[in-house]
Amino acid sequence: MKLHDRLDERLREFVLAQPVFFVGTAPTATDGHVNVSPKGLAGSLAILGDHRVAYLDYTASGAETIAHLRDNGRIVLMFCAFEGPPNIVRLHGTGTPVFADSPGFDDLLESFDTTPHPALRAIIDVSVERISDSCGFAVPLLAYQGDRDLLSRHNGRRTPENLAEYQRTRNAHSIDGLPALADRSEAGGVTEPPA
Repeated sequence: MKLHDRLDERLREFVLAQPVFFVGTAPTATDGHVNVSPKGLAGSLAILGDHRVAYLDYTASGAETIAHLRDNGRIVLMFCAFEGPPNIVRLHGTGTPVFADSPGFDDLLESFDTTPHPALRAIIDVSVERISDSCGFAVPLLAYQGDRDLLSRHNGRRTPENLAEYQRTRNAHSIDGLPALADRSEAGGVTEPPA
């Protein structure tokens, strides 16, 4: 394992080349559940500086990451090479969910090299405090065939009212009962960003 003092050009190229990455968070309570989520979709990750990254967070079945970040901010992003030379890069830091009605959302959204898919829920902005890479010798070789379009098609069929209701009923709290979007939906703050 090697520690790095910043996201240099080699690390940036590696991170941006991976079609999938994993996000890990956990609540402060020791009896809470650790969450690990796979993330993908081309252009959904942006490197904003030597110690800052962000990714697009879409409405889906749960909102664990947002709940955990609101609880304590701790997050790790992990990138694995499934093709080519073995490598694993981990970015540990503090994350903040930035919602469509938050100051700076539009400027942050311009950092991404993609048009957002329907039902963008937030942008997760990560201040990176620890950067490491390791061998990844046991990670299997897998061939990338392309992004799935199911999330985009599924969320694209939702009306704004249906989306708000889904977030109110399915994304309000984490599985441990921590608030994710509960207070935001009550205040009317859960909205899809403008197209």
